[in-house]
Amino acid sequence: MTGCYNGPLIDPHHHLWDLTLERHPWLQKARATGGETAFGSLTPILRNYGIEDYRVDAVRQNVVATIHVEAGWSDAHPLEETGWLDSLDRSSGVARRYIARVPLDAPDPMRLLEAEAANPNVVGIRDIVSWHPDPAKSFARRADLMDDPAWRAGLAYAARLGLVFDLMLYPWQMKDALELVRASPETLFVLNHGGSPIDRTPEGMTLWRQGLQALGNEPNVRLKISDLVAYDNQRTLESLRPVIEHCLDCFGPTRAMFASDFPVAGLYASFDDVYLTFRTIASQLSLDEQRALFFVTANDTYRLGIDDAAEVQGGRLA
Repeated sequence: MTGCYNGPLIDPHHHLWDLTLERHPWLQKARATGGETAFGSLTPILRNYGIEDYRVDAVRQNVVATIHVEAGWSDAHPLEETGWLDSLDRSSGVARRYIARVPLDAPDPMRLLEAEAANPNVVGIRDIVSWHPDPAKSFARRADLMDDPAWRAGLAYAARLGLVFDLMLYPWQMKDALELVRASPETLFVLNHGGSPIDRTPEGMTLWRQGLQALGNEPNVRLKISDLVAYDNQRTLESLRPVIEHCLDCFGPTRAMFASDFPVAGLYASFDDVYLTFRTIASQLSLDEQRALFFVTANDTYRLGIDDAAEVQGGRLA
């Protein structure tokens, strides 16, 4: 055991929102049902979550910069979320860069992609493809998004604009994703949430393990190890360990990164608990490998350009 990493940390996946803007349909719907959803109660996160709220949650973890990932902003108001983020005081390093929301099968996705790419704070896009046979658990508009020629054309255009694509799906979609990844070598994909191992049956976990291994063999895919606490109702350090270790086996530290997915992961664990799990399990690795998982991979993937020796100097969110 090398010891737990205690250097600067980049959190490459979290969300911010202001519910008074009424721009997040999934949160508005949860409010209307008293917080109850197919995934359980969202009541604890049905409140504004801003930069200061994130800083309070992360205060003990030496976070020096973060990537804001689109938070389900209404498709009826394209580009607004990026403008809202630009209006915030981001001098602390929270939301230093953004993954924006663009529906790739929209009537004019090229215009939206060009507008997002013109903002130097936008480094990627996400259009969630997670489809579930139970409509209440689906995030995608339909099951066949990854096969749609128009959607793929939007994806290819995003890559030409230099944008990363954050890929969120369920394990039973990994075969389709593998074909997409191989057909799109110009696109850098970042698989969200460890591939979302939601089916905890032996068959479900086998499907996840095999699919993740196949995607891990593709050079244009990277992985966020995030929000695993949402998929393990009986979670302990020892139940999370084999899942995280399989993620590392498939991608290695130079193509994987730890992320919080706060405040959503806060439904299941504190920020400190999430990162204590990461630090403990990663402590078996060399310090260079740990630094890759906590800092370097995210810094490189999302083009943050942070020189931790000169700029960070072991500091945390200002």
